[in-house]
Amino acid sequence: MSEPSNETILSEPSANSTTGCLFIISAPSGAGKTTLCNAILKKFPNLYYSISHTTRKPRTGEQDGVDYFFITGDEFKHHIEKGTWAEWANVHGHFYGTSAQFIDRYLAAGKNILLDIDVNGAKQILSRYPDSITIFIMPPTFKILKQRLAKRGTDSEQVIANRLNNAKTEIMQKDQYKYIIVNDSLPEAIETIAAIISDNQTR
Repeated sequence: MSEPSNETILSEPSANSTTGCLFIISAPSGAGKTTLCNAILKKFPNLYYSISHTTRKPRTGEQDGVDYFFITGDEFKHHIEKGTWAEWANVHGHFYGTSAQFIDRYLAAGKNILLDIDVNGAKQILSRYPDSITIFIMPPTFKILKQRLAKRGTDSEQVIANRLNNAKTEIMQKDQYKYIIVNDSLPEAIETIAAIISDNQTR
């Protein structure tokens, strides 16, 4: 089996004497994390997105190598045994993982990376990359979070209930993050994250 790779999306980084910065964004499911990350990537062309690998099936509109790298359970477990993942987790019955090879290579080349992972994944990443800049996205209210999840129309009531229970656990750990942002106004949340990245990114 080959190493998980982002090379279908990103070219090989050139050598650089300055180490890049790793930005971690976490949020409960439905808090708007994906929308925020997409907006930030448009604002910062020099910010590289670390695409996760997952064993779940693609949702409508998702593309392999763009939204996720979709791999089989056997492939994922093989890479667990090899120590390939910088972090990995079983979320809602599916495996998700981040390639350490990708992170190490791009940081060493002085490139800044945006990583979209859950709370447990962030803990694993921080144990390996303690200088990471951590940002937690909060929903305005728990009621609004529930409405957003239901509006997706992609999950059963049981799945939504599970996501809400997980959200409570994740929100309780928000103080472990350097920055906490309430996504009440999308434009304001985007500008706040952009300011954080501007202040911390490698120049």
